[in-house]
Amino acid sequence: MYFHVRWPDGVSHRFYSPSTVIEDYLRPGSEYRIDDFLERGKSALGVASDRVAAIHGVPCGRARATVAELDRAATGAAGDSTVVVERFER
Repeated sequence: MYFHVRWPDGVSHRFYSPSTVIEDYLRPGSEYRIDDFLERGKSALGVASDRVAAIHGVPCGRARATVAELDRAATGAAGDSTVVVERFER
């Protein structure tokens, strides 16, 4: 599953989630402060990785990679700026 985000500079980015649990943390069309978005995204990806570990015995490396992508993408954005979750893609 993927979630599409529009950053404060207007650039859209697609991120991977190994689970639909991301839908419990983020809503399409919603706007989030950067810090809130990162907290929600990282929490969701942690839960998703744990689900993968429960099934396969190892955490999801792609979920960890997405967390790193989120951090990179947010670098330089002001803490009070916002991102918009544009949509989910299955």
